[in-house]
Amino acid sequence: MHLLDDSLIFPNPSDAPDHGLAAIGGDLSIERLLLAYNSGFFPWYNDGEPICWWSPDPRMVFDLTSDTPMRITKSMRQSKRNRGYEIRENTCFKEVMQHCGKIKRNDQDGTWINDDMLQAYQNLHELGHAKSIEVFKDNQLVGGLYGMDLPEKGVFCGESMFALATDASKIAFMYLVEKLQTLNYKLIDAQVYNDHLDSLGGIEMDREVFLSYLR
Repeated sequence: MHLLDDSLIFPNPSDAPDHGLAAIGGDLSIERLLLAYNSGFFPWYNDGEPICWWSPDPRMVFDLTSDTPMRITKSMRQSKRNRGYEIRENTCFKEVMQHCGKIKRNDQDGTWINDDMLQAYQNLHELGHAKSIEVFKDNQLVGGLYGMDLPEKGVFCGESMFALATDASKIAFMYLVEKLQTLNYKLIDAQVYNDHLDSLGGIEMDREVFLSYLR
């Protein structure tokens, strides 16, 4: 376990244990977060704990070079066509993050999206590094997602999504997949396995293969 100080440095992600926790400490500065994502790390920790930096093996991803990077159901297609949803980009990034922090999830008791995380990613968003996809219905935000964009690597690092209406987060994700494919991106990083990501078509990738996309 590496203890980070003020120096902008991370350990070799290949040396992290399979569960992924490789370092603790440091800060959520723009410079450190950019270095983290470009090195294969992401922060995840509970309020009141030190910042924890993860690089798990395997890594959950969506392969945008695949013919079917996302599993799109008949229900999703009907929602996209019939529910009157409007897709927007980067018009209410902070609100998307706030909603993601409030949604109750089966696999966790609380949220890692605390005030420090909100401010850190808002800072990244203002510089164009963190982005959001938003779903509106009748001019009300009903779903969306946010993440870190690494255009030079062809990788988008998805952080979280939420839905207040049927299939709204899935519609946002479908839009993201289609857009990134047109831009020749290679991967959406979804970090770690869960049943929801699996149902959407995510796959587990060996960490070394994932890191090869970032080098």
